[in-house]
Amino acid sequence: MKADDLTTQTEAALAQRGIRPTAVRLLVAKALATAECALSLTDLEARLGTVDKSSIFRTLNLLLLHHLIHGISDGTGMTKYAWCRPDCHCGEPEAQSLHDYHTHFHCERCGRTFCLHGLPVPDVQLPQGFTLHAANFVLSGLCPKCAQRHPSGLTAPK
Repeated sequence: MKADDLTTQTEAALAQRGIRPTAVRLLVAKALATAECALSLTDLEARLGTVDKSSIFRTLNLLLLHHLIHGISDGTGMTKYAWCRPDCHCGEPEAQSLHDYHTHFHCERCGRTFCLHGLPVPDVQLPQGFTLHAANFVLSGLCPKCAQRHPSGLTAPK
């Protein structure tokens, strides 16, 4: 995709959610929209070297609030963020069931976390009295690149 097309699409996505497309918001949104995996605040700070951490953090919170991105707790202690596709309903008030959420995969070797679109979170029967508001389902193992490099599936000591 050309840079102009990406800028136009990103601006449209922000406008659709009532977000003014400032330079920092566009930089963060484009970085997330083009990433092959979810990114942490630290990852974004490294990619957007000229943007300060607090501006990135405020932008992430705004994009989360408007459901343009979703946050993933993958067990590393750092939230990672991924751009929501148009068919993603993670965290939206309209989400009616676990099938409105998708599964994530965390690679134990390279540390990347991926959205597995089309693989919904499995149904869970909660005990009486419990009310579900959100779901975060993360699988862990080796991503295709790491599995190809290490076919035995064994990971290096951490």
